[in-house]
Amino acid sequence: MRIGLTGGIGSGKSTAAEVLAGLGATVIDTDGISRQITSAGGLAMGAIASEFGAEFIDASGALDRARMRAAAFGDPMARKRLEHILHPLISTEVARLAAEAPWNQPLVFDVPLLVESGRWRARVDRVLVIDCAEGTQLARVLTRPGWTAEAARSVIAQQASRRERRACADAVVFNDGITLDGLAEQLHRLWRHWIGTHR
Repeated sequence: MRIGLTGGIGSGKSTAAEVLAGLGATVIDTDGISRQITSAGGLAMGAIASEFGAEFIDASGALDRARMRAAAFGDPMARKRLEHILHPLISTEVARLAAEAPWNQPLVFDVPLLVESGRWRARVDRVLVIDCAEGTQLARVLTRPGWTAEAARSVIAQQASRRERRACADAVVFNDGITLDGLAEQLHRLWRHWIGTHR
């Protein structure tokens, strides 16, 4: 089974991915791939430096994420230029990892912009959305280093709405006002239902 996992920024999607990995899934993290290719010496860095200039490269040679975040979410064209560099590289790595994954393990594709891309629904058997209130998203993001309320609100505004994500979902886990154990319990129950049905 191929499962697409998505959710808005601060929803707890990455935590859900860790739980699913613990249940035996092979998780392919597209955000992790993006961070890898934009680290010092990463595959995307030459093209980013050429396209955006040296001011977008930090002292270590990696992408200056705060500067790029401000540029990409403040200017739709800048975001498209960045996506034109990153998306083909991410797609290639996703395909490689999927091909190398054990044949008998469910695959979970952790894709923040699954709904926005318009391509992933046809690539997976099920879509799982991790959902929470926008206020909860904002509070969680503000605990991360380098984030301001303005930047967080900008990202939330430009992502798919909660309604759009839920409309695309085969299952929704509401991760708000619950403990990590409560989140894990919901995911365990869903996993038993989906994987039991699939097998």
